Amino acid sequence: MIQRTPEQQLLLEQLQQVADGIAQTFAPFCEVVVHDLLNPSHAVLAIHNNLSGREAGHPATELGLARIQDASVEQVIANYPNSFSDGRQVKSTSIGIKDADGQYIAALCMNIDLSVFQGFQGMLNQFVDIQMTAPAKETFDPMGADAIRDRINQFAARLATTPRALKAEDRRTLVKELKAAGLLELRRAMEIVAAHLGVSRASVYGYAK
Repeated sequence: MIQRTPEQQLLLEQLQQVADGIAQTFAPFCEVVVHDLLNPSHAVLAIHNNLSGREAGHPATELGLARIQDASVEQVIANYPNSFSDGRQVKSTSIGIKDADGQYIAALCMNIDLSVFQGFQGMLNQFVDIQMTAPAKETFDPMGADAIRDRINQFAARLATTPRALKAEDRRTLVKELKAAGLLELRRAMEIVAAHLGVSRASVYGYAK
């Protein structure tokens, strides 16, 4: 029988709760596995949204064994390529859990089946594909609208957010930048900015003052 300290047992129990919560949030696309690295021959302690076909009691993976042998192995290894036994492509993230002595005792692993999303991507690519050309160039957008939206997207990206999630103070700074760049002089500029930010035109005019 595997001997565990009370601390190690508590960490394993709490990790299973974390895994359950993540699995429920990202079901059914993300497999979540709890590895007990104190018992490498039967390391899989729990598996949620089973996509790989493994079961509780299966042995540790190569990464798990590497952590057991070397505590200096990186604790968070995110978004690395992997594959299931049937060849499906997987994006994996593995988080090692250490005890108070700095030794790896467990790992939380998340495996996303990319084949599902690759199928979505294929359908979307087909849907947005444009093959025909019109006899005359036609647009429903005023000139310069793309430049305004691009500038807004770049501003939001610098803040690691989206245009519609910008705070009021950030929107005020953004509009000042658009004004300084002369983009608010373009036709229907205020309407375009308001629509892209998800606010009223009155708000945009207020930010511009």
